[in-house]
Amino acid sequence: MPAWMWLFYATIGALCVAGDCFRLLRHLALCLRKPKDLRRRYGSWAVITGPTSGLGWSMAMELARAGLNLVLVGRDPAKLQDVSDKIARCHGVQTRTVVFDLSLVSTAQGDEAMRRLREAIEGLDVGVLVNNAGVNKPGALYLHEVEVESLMRMVRVNLQALTEVTAAVLPGMLRRRRGAVVNIGSGSTLAVPSFPLYSVYAATKRYVAVFSKNLYVEYKSKGIDVQCQTNMVSSAAKNSLFPLFVVGPDACARAAVRWIGHGPLCVPNLVHQLQCWAAAFLPEILGDTYRLAMHLHQRAIFRMLRSSRAHPQGNGGSSVDKFY
Repeated sequence: MPAWMWLFYATIGALCVAGDCFRLLRHLALCLRKPKDLRRRYGSWAVITGPTSGLGWSMAMELARAGLNLVLVGRDPAKLQDVSDKIARCHGVQTRTVVFDLSLVSTAQGDEAMRRLREAIEGLDVGVLVNNAGVNKPGALYLHEVEVESLMRMVRVNLQALTEVTAAVLPGMLRRRRGAVVNIGSGSTLAVPSFPLYSVYAATKRYVAVFSKNLYVEYKSKGIDVQCQTNMVSSAAKNSLFPLFVVGPDACARAAVRWIGHGPLCVPNLVHQLQCWAAAFLPEILGDTYRLAMHLHQRAIFRMLRSSRAHPQGNGGSSVDKFY
């Protein structure tokens, strides 16, 4: 190989390593820096969808800890009230709740819920929107094995509802010339070239990433930060991975809130950053083969669980109980 070609490849490699090192140092610097005052920078209220469990619950608590009043949007009124009471009791901020089954978006019931959401935020200084609500089930299935309506529900929640809620909140941010929109994405679209047996889920999350990037470009000059935040490990994969890679929702939420306003696409948690970096070195064909094998294993487990629920065993128990 000619000397100039060696030099060329060495230069490309050095630039790639330098880029990775820069991103790592930037991440560490942000972790050490004093968090941004979200209330002063963006506004006194935040809207969050899907706040009753998991990452949504943790992010709602973290935003309240940062002093933001909250509009909580979810489908279960009892759970919404529980979250509202807990936030008021722990952090002393104001809360409002909007009952909205996002899977009904673009139906008569969904239009009525959207009207209630617009009424709830009317006159509020909404500075932050967190589109957290998402559906990843049914999963670990071939496309022909899934009922079409289940897939359409996923599309409506992950894609259509996210778009409509964002469109409802943006006009107020534009009038105030400030705001932040945070859309929760997925590592299935960022770090890996394929996510077999979760095809529709991965496709909807790819939409979230592209949608966020374009809105970032459109609205940055208007004082509005738009961002897609990515987590790398889903709950379905936790038991099959080394525990070091499993990060709880509270840790994810702390990192997520700290990263608001820092770029159009980010992986807030350092452990997930390292996973993303490692995944880039795996040849595509090996990654495809590994993920297909892992998801086929999940498919077998889920089929066993569904069968167990359909045929409970005696003594008031079931094989699901025994499996866990």
